[in-house]
Amino acid sequence: MSTYETMSYHLETERLILRPWADSDAAEFCALLSERGKGTPTVEHIRTSIANLLSATEATGIALLPIQRRDEGDFIGYCGLIIGRSTVEEPEIAYELFQRAHGHGYATEAARAVLDAAIATGRKRLWATVGSWNAPSFRVLEKLGFERDRVTTDDSGEVVWLTRPLP
Repeated sequence: MSTYETMSYHLETERLILRPWADSDAAEFCALLSERGKGTPTVEHIRTSIANLLSATEATGIALLPIQRRDEGDFIGYCGLIIGRSTVEEPEIAYELFQRAHGHGYATEAARAVLDAAIATGRKRLWATVGSWNAPSFRVLEKLGFERDRVTTDDSGEVVWLTRPLP
């Protein structure tokens, strides 16, 4: 499909494990998405989403991965590479964590592992798109060396595009 290596789907950090999706993640994934305040998707809908994520991974060689804490073993969110508003050659880094997991450095830790995985694929640049209201996300991306590129607007408001050259 491309000249890029396949991203590693098993990433481990000091406190976290990022791994492929399983059907057993569906209920927790539902709970995470319901924190957005736009209703709760059905578990069946999420199972379909997980199947779609897995087939997208198969097709693109990049992955959005569930995050679990190593010691507790609990699902706290996801992090990975997606096509999103970008391309498979220059994918977006994406992450979302339960509010209870905010403020502990987990997003930065997971995103750093994903960044290293992206470098290992041979890619030259990553993107991130963040709602202009999302200060915690900007802090994570700043720590990883992302810089603002431009601002656009969509249905949910202002979207800030950030980019980072690799490695």
